[in-house]
Amino acid sequence: MRIRNGKLLLLLATLAILSGCASIGPPQAPSLELPKPPIDLRASRKGQKVTLTWTIPPRTTERQSVRYLGNTQVCRSLTAFKTCTTPIGQTAPPPDFEKRSRRSAQPPAQTSAQTPAKKPTASFVDTLPSTAEWQQPAGFASYAVEVLNKAGRGAGISNQVRIPLVPALPPFPDFAAQATAPGVNISWKCSETTQPAGSVRYLFRIYRRPEAHETAAPNESKIADVDATGCAEGEDRAKNPTVDSFLDQTFEWEKSYSYRATVVSVVEAPGKPTVEVEGDDTPAVKVFAHDVFPPAIPTGLQAVSSGPGQQPFIDLIWTPVTDADLAGYNVYRREAGTTAKKLNAEPVNTPAFRDTTAAAGKTYIYSVSAVDERGNESEKSTEANETAGSN
Repeated sequence: MRIRNGKLLLLLATLAILSGCASIGPPQAPSLELPKPPIDLRASRKGQKVTLTWTIPPRTTERQSVRYLGNTQVCRSLTAFKTCTTPIGQTAPPPDFEKRSRRSAQPPAQTSAQTPAKKPTASFVDTLPSTAEWQQPAGFASYAVEVLNKAGRGAGISNQVRIPLVPALPPFPDFAAQATAPGVNISWKCSETTQPAGSVRYLFRIYRRPEAHETAAPNESKIADVDATGCAEGEDRAKNPTVDSFLDQTFEWEKSYSYRATVVSVVEAPGKPTVEVEGDDTPAVKVFAHDVFPPAIPTGLQAVSSGPGQQPFIDLIWTPVTDADLAGYNVYRREAGTTAKKLNAEPVNTPAFRDTTAAAGKTYIYSVSAVDERGNESEKSTEANETAGSN
């Protein structure tokens, strides 16, 4: 068949236009939608519970936004590993993940100040086995996670984290707190427990926080680490349980507090960092530090009269009271067969007082008391008597 010149030119021109509009090449493979492995896996241990947290990967290995997410496998081993062959558990993607991923893929609205979106996170709580191989004072367990796509395929495991395997102890029983004159007395009872040998020692760690109504943002703080190694190891305490205690003197009166405590297992080895694992907590106990406790009673009261030729007066001195909240002293005077009356209008702020109202030749009987900042008054001291001198 013969093709005329005009038709041939038209065919060639059409091919040229088509070749300029698109390139011809081999077909592209479909995206595998493999999420990038997390790089921020974190772990913390409390008792036998290990809490893992990580950021859900927003991108695939092809640097595209993750649109469809599958489950995440969690792996644990006594040694480091490269693949998650035997998962101990898994987590499902957030229910609204696909909706959020579609929304994040849209162009952001033009605003004067764009707030970066918070990256979604995931978590998993593992319970360490109670078998002997998982109770190692100096051992560690390794954890990693692998995020899968919708088809159950992954691009590899995350960074690995290690958790110490030193056994954690249950909290000591009968934990209590009570406001007393010297401070808040915190007590507990030791009980015999079976513990591993080796370089493990124990602390009884006490925490305190103000109650919510006392402050806008209550902050819990550690107030004591009490050595409890002997208590934890028993020492025949099953037959004769003893009560240990700690006196908290760093609080403020007229405020409410909540106390809790935990037994801490401490492993120390030469040339290695110290390892600490907290056990489960005691029940929290609440205390209202209401000060109804008077200061100590003053002691050592002495009375000395003025010398001859002086205006009559009697000087009193006594041993200072050392209570931290001391506001001052009250001075009392009486004559034989009468009731004592207070001589001062305001608390005396030094352990000394001069009675200038004493009449010459009269004998007076004195006593003093201590007063704190909230008006609590001690009992009166031992009395001292003296006769006022004459002019």
